[in-house]
Amino acid sequence: MKLGDFYMSAIEAGMENDPRTKDAVLQELSRCKKNYESLKQDEKEIFDLESLKNPYPDSRILYGSEEYEVQSILAGIDIDVGEILLADTLKAKGRKIDLLLSHHPSGRALADLYSVMRMQSDILNLYGVPINIAEGLMDVRIKEIERKLMPANHARAVDAARLLGIPFLCLHTPADNMVARYLQQLFDREKPYFVSDVVDMLRTIPEYKAAGVNGVGPKIILGSKTRKAGKIFVDMTGGTEGAREIFESLTTGGINTIVAMHLSEEHRKEAEKNYLNVVVAGHISSDNLGLNLLLDEISKGNPLKFIECSGFRRFSRLEKRAE
Repeated sequence: MKLGDFYMSAIEAGMENDPRTKDAVLQELSRCKKNYESLKQDEKEIFDLESLKNPYPDSRILYGSEEYEVQSILAGIDIDVGEILLADTLKAKGRKIDLLLSHHPSGRALADLYSVMRMQSDILNLYGVPINIAEGLMDVRIKEIERKLMPANHARAVDAARLLGIPFLCLHTPADNMVARYLQQLFDREKPYFVSDVVDMLRTIPEYKAAGVNGVGPKIILGSKTRKAGKIFVDMTGGTEGAREIFESLTTGGINTIVAMHLSEEHRKEAEKNYLNVVVAGHISSDNLGLNLLLDEISKGNPLKFIECSGFRRFSRLEKRAE
């Protein structure tokens, strides 16, 4: 499978499972094209042309030609210099590695991570938060994250991959879209009654079950087992944590329980003030689930081999369907 096809299959799957709907994402791409056409020539020279076909700036081919053939992939939640040196060592020992696949972004995809956070405003609006409030609060948070990312050494891992000649790809929001859609549909369909039922349902999913064995399984951090779950909001996509002031608007919009990958202490305190139940499903386990669902979509009809590293464990749903 060509690297470009692998990459665009992931982007397409991310769009199909975007909480905002695919039509909304296509409208965003159309607006991006119009903005590009209106730029001056010197502005076009530094414009990210990938954004004309990929609405997720935190997911990019970081190094390598789109024509490169890939079959054996070293996949991890994080791919940094250590994992890249690991790949080089494995290759020296005879292991075939055609591609480095990271969930978390690096290079320009990390530098532009804050841009994808704008999608959170539309998602919050779907769950009852007025769009003006969502956009106003998110604008402040987006600028905060942009400032935090500015001093980072974005190119460090990408340079290592380039020097060793190993293609490098990161897929962040497309995978997060997959897990957000999967869990939201699960809870909407099964309608867990108590908060404990939410945790029990998560524990039946292989990625969360494996995390539990390692002591980092799903956990109630606000509320209790016997509190009613009510209306559930799965908050797992859109770059990183949003504005902590948003919880009051979520409560007003009718949300009773949040299921999240993780929650900072500041965000937890704000959620507690608004009497929300919060279940932390787990960061790395949720990333595993999203990446596995995404790789299932890409792997349909493609004989791809995955070598697990950096917290990633491959659980394929394709094998179960075949049975």
